[in-house]
Amino acid sequence: MGDVTPASLAPILLVLGDEELLATRAVADAVARARSVDPEVDVREYQASALTVGEIAEMLSPSLFGGRRQLILRAGQDARKDLVAALLAYAKNPDPDVQLVVLHLGGAKGKAFADGLRAAGATVVPAAKLKGHRDRVAFVRDEIRRAGGKCTDDAAEALIAAVGNDMRELAAACSQLIADTDGRIGADTVARYYRGRVEVTGFTVADATMVGDVPAALEALRWALHVGVDPVPIADALADGVRTVARVASAGRGSPYQLASSLGMPAWKIERAQRQGRGWTPEGLVRAMQVAAECNAAVKGGSDDRAYALERAVFSVAAARQGAAR
Repeated sequence: MGDVTPASLAPILLVLGDEELLATRAVADAVARARSVDPEVDVREYQASALTVGEIAEMLSPSLFGGRRQLILRAGQDARKDLVAALLAYAKNPDPDVQLVVLHLGGAKGKAFADGLRAAGATVVPAAKLKGHRDRVAFVRDEIRRAGGKCTDDAAEALIAAVGNDMRELAAACSQLIADTDGRIGADTVARYYRGRVEVTGFTVADATMVGDVPAALEALRWALHVGVDPVPIADALADGVRTVARVASAGRGSPYQLASSLGMPAWKIERAQRQGRGWTPEGLVRAMQVAAECNAAVKGGSDDRAYALERAVFSVAAARQGAAR
């Protein structure tokens, strides 16, 4: 944390973004820094939508008894106009003994509030969801580094392929790896550690393919083949993914629980298929079923390059969905 002095605490901190893990961490870090300056700091949390101008004025006014205060305002995008006006006026001349921490999802809602705080000189802590694959690789490497370990790019890639893109799961996997190894993490470490978990990868490939996320599908596919998963169950999972979405789509609208008995499959599977089915047309699904059948035939018929047959199927199914979306 380094030396934290009262002067180094930003009077206004804007935690901007919709990734809960990063936002939660930013708040925990801010509280820890404030406590390192003053262990007795008065920390209070509020939901922005429930706060009135009178309450905030009272909290921000200089205290008779002195001492540091920290006000954490959650869901800043939901603050009412009069509250926003009062806070932006305060932000022009903040009290040095008070730290105001505002969490804001960073979207269009309440944008004027976030922009106003930024213009008034708030310190911005980014907490947006990681968009691209490179960002996730950097996140994994950074997690391992924070915990005192070292991690190569290909180890980070392998971990993402094994665990998926959910940041909480990635963070948990990083701390688990650090705890169970000497902290020097290469792709071989990850492969050894996750070999027992690869039976799910056929479904990981299928799930990513059905929602049109080709990079994630290819990454999971290459990882599965790299750790020795047989191509046949991967081809089966892909065919099952297409078939399930097609069956659920043709069953019409309805809650997963209503459809469960008529389709003879668990509600969670129907719910996932309904989610994956958005953006598909009947024609697209027919094409995807043909692709899955061809892939199955190639993989089970001992095609010379079964990995290539699977990769081609991922591209073709995603293309059938794209064609459908046009």
